[in-house]
Amino acid sequence: MKHNSAPVKSVDFSCDDKLLVTGSDDKTVKVIALSDRKVVLNLTSHNNWVKSVRFSTDSKLIGSGSDDRTCKIWDVNKKTCVYTYSDYAGVVNVVRFHPDNSSIASGCFDRKIRVLLTNPAS
Repeated sequence: MKHNSAPVKSVDFSCDDKLLVTGSDDKTVKVIALSDRKVVLNLTSHNNWVKSVRFSTDSKLIGSGSDDRTCKIWDVNKKTCVYTYSDYAGVVNVVRFHPDNSSIASGCFDRKIRVLLTNPAS
């Protein structure tokens, strides 16, 4: 299954094992339906390589970290980026959701770990 035009750096399965998310050096976050292996979402808001992707525990959100020094939160149903954290001095290497999906942790090349709210407006 080839859906990216550059190396894939990160993958994760949805909680129901029906979807796969990829993060790639082609600057995209792609969601692939495993049933037919077709791309159902092509998220293109990053400006550099995507290093890490992760579904939230309920698979309603996707977190992504990139060489563009941002961590993004994507709404799977709305098919859009709902928040961008850009207070990074380096590449965002890894992202992981809290089990209750209230926050996302990110590890960065600047040697800092950040815990960020998934819905900062609330």
